[in-house]
Amino acid sequence: MHGGNTGQVLFVDLGSGKISPERLASQVYQEFLGGYGLGARVIFSRQPKDVDPLGPGNILGFVTGPLVGTPAITGCRFTVCGKSPLTGTWGDSNCGGYFGPALKMTGYDAVFFLGQSPRPVYLYLGAEGAALHAADDLWGQDTFATEDELRRRHGRGTQVAAIGPAGERKSLIAAIINDYGRAAGRSGLGAVMGSKNLKAVAARGTLAVPLADPEAASGLRRQYITAMAKNPRVRHFNKYGTIDHVASSAFSNDSPVRNWAWPGVDFPEATKISDDALLEYQYKKYGCWQCNIVCGGHFRVESGPYKTESAHKPEYETCAMFGNNLLNANPESLIKINDICNRYGVDTISAGATIGWAIECFEHGLLTAADSGGVSLEWGDDQTIVALTEALARGEGFGRLGELLARGSAAAAAAVGRGSEQYAIHVGGQELPAHDPKYAPSWGTYYVGDATPGRHTQLGLVTYENGPGLPGLELPVHIERHAYAGKGEWAAKIQNIMHAAYCCGVCMFAVQRMEVHGWPEFLSAVAGEDFDLDDFELIGRRVAALRGAFNMREGIAPKTHFALPDRAAGRPPLSKGPLEGITIDLETLTAEYFAAQGWDSLGRPTESTLRDLGLDDVADEVYGPAGS
Repeated sequence: MHGGNTGQVLFVDLGSGKISPERLASQVYQEFLGGYGLGARVIFSRQPKDVDPLGPGNILGFVTGPLVGTPAITGCRFTVCGKSPLTGTWGDSNCGGYFGPALKMTGYDAVFFLGQSPRPVYLYLGAEGAALHAADDLWGQDTFATEDELRRRHGRGTQVAAIGPAGERKSLIAAIINDYGRAAGRSGLGAVMGSKNLKAVAARGTLAVPLADPEAASGLRRQYITAMAKNPRVRHFNKYGTIDHVASSAFSNDSPVRNWAWPGVDFPEATKISDDALLEYQYKKYGCWQCNIVCGGHFRVESGPYKTESAHKPEYETCAMFGNNLLNANPESLIKINDICNRYGVDTISAGATIGWAIECFEHGLLTAADSGGVSLEWGDDQTIVALTEALARGEGFGRLGELLARGSAAAAAAVGRGSEQYAIHVGGQELPAHDPKYAPSWGTYYVGDATPGRHTQLGLVTYENGPGLPGLELPVHIERHAYAGKGEWAAKIQNIMHAAYCCGVCMFAVQRMEVHGWPEFLSAVAGEDFDLDDFELIGRRVAALRGAFNMREGIAPKTHFALPDRAAGRPPLSKGPLEGITIDLETLTAEYFAAQGWDSLGRPTESTLRDLGLDDVADEVYGPAGS
């Protein structure tokens, strides 16, 4: 591959301050593309097992993809990756906005941070080169103030990815924020930045991304923008973005309600925090870099206790986890909560889930007024929920709850004990997102089968259970939502194609709405080599196996380490509503999925699978040298 990538990555040793560019072999790009594929390839080969996720041995990568900064639809995503302090597994988190293209246009496909700085620093990348700068004066600042200051120092076109006070304190649910509200939120990788004393990465890119066939790439862009403009699903998404289904997801129980315990029909107030009711607060649109979908928005609350001058639109996950999940029907509180989490750098999914755990523990006497500073925790109490969010983000206040909640629900439950663990809805330490496997059972497959547990962006076959599937890819079988046998082959195939698309650096929402063959077409035009969906499937399978092997080297297997919570599986089932009586057959789903991927019954890639995929060095490390 000679187009779409610069061929160069940067290694930054924070302990010594040494900055070293390195050219990667073309084969690495051909086999892993970019994103978490490239990240996993680099980190697996350079990092030993059993490193402390919050120690200097953990390598943290900011990785773009071959379609980032190109004419490709939504070619703007970057991935942060490393060993997760939240789960102890492979961790990655994907984000859009303007930072990814800015990073690529500095001449690097990725930046990998090693070691630990003795003092707070930030990395600046620009036309004048790469340099570490002192960040003592930025330490303690929120992400917005940090972005403002670095843009003042380095110029208006500077794009910034930063942690806030939550990441500095190494909160296990800390996020990395760019564009004043785009979040690389999952896996707790903001805490890894904090552990390295790395406040931010600032990029001011001015270099053009190399394209093998610029005319073909631009022609494809015009073709697909025209087609998407006629697509009613795209037009609808342009208007609402993800907030169009907050209420409908409550009523279908796709969204959790009252910490996953209630049927959504018992929360009719969900209509107050969905679609047009929320859109009333939008004063202008927001779109990521050169995105034709433009699903975002800027919101404000003009008066009252939650007055907010300007904030990114709270997305579905935020509204569902702090709204439906907590019985909170105050839309202005959701805008405020979203702003708090963005400024402090907190994952809203994990934060909402952890507060749900706390309220239910209070309800059952496992937490008391002595723990909460005398405040009663109640479902639907928006004022208390906002205050709890502030305490979680600060890591202090509300008695001991601020510090406790900042750990995330799994670690908090382990500290409290006494049966509180049953109310922490997580897989492998990571809180589940607002999508219920009882509604689309393949969520369950990926929540416990993927290398990063509990991730809604790994949705694969869900697109067929819960919609029309990937446009242009009709399966030869009918996918019945609550039929369990016969899905494994397709769950693996679709997920692997999506792995490859994500590694290219494009958006999940576009993958769901653009003709699927367009992604390898774009890659072919950009890279100057022919790719098709079969290539995507093979690359995705290789990436999935490598991420799985990372966990295997850590002694982690999906079957023994990732358990779907009873409430998410339907044990016991809901007593009414559209999911009444449903308990999913996760055993069948995962057994077939593992077999289709070429993994063993515990969900680990087999030696033959690794070698067939060209991962001989990986197989040698986890199984021993061939023939030994």
